[in-house]
Amino acid sequence: MALDFDKLIQQDKPVLVDFYATWCSPCMAMMPMLEALQAEMADNLHVVKIDVNEHTSLAVAQRVLGVPTLILFWRGRELWRHAGEIAKLALLQQIQEALAKEPSHT
Repeated sequence: MALDFDKLIQQDKPVLVDFYATWCSPCMAMMPMLEALQAEMADNLHVVKIDVNEHTSLAVAQRVLGVPTLILFWRGRELWRHAGEIAKLALLQQIQEALAKEPSHT
């Protein structure tokens, strides 16, 4: 699978990248929540799942040391990251806080 990561994270819409692995129980537990988040926030947020086993060099380049790792990008910049499980409400709060710090985010 070809993946143009730099192009993906350069979008005007914030991008939440989920670095996961199929063998990771917490990753699999978070999958339905992330899918629901994508459906609910499709106009304001793009959620992308990247399997670290298929894209090892990308995971290394992004300093992903464990899974799941969530990284929020906007216009190519990393705004926030979290390693491990996180509840949906806490995730939404972290995304909103990270974007609120960006003066040109609307």
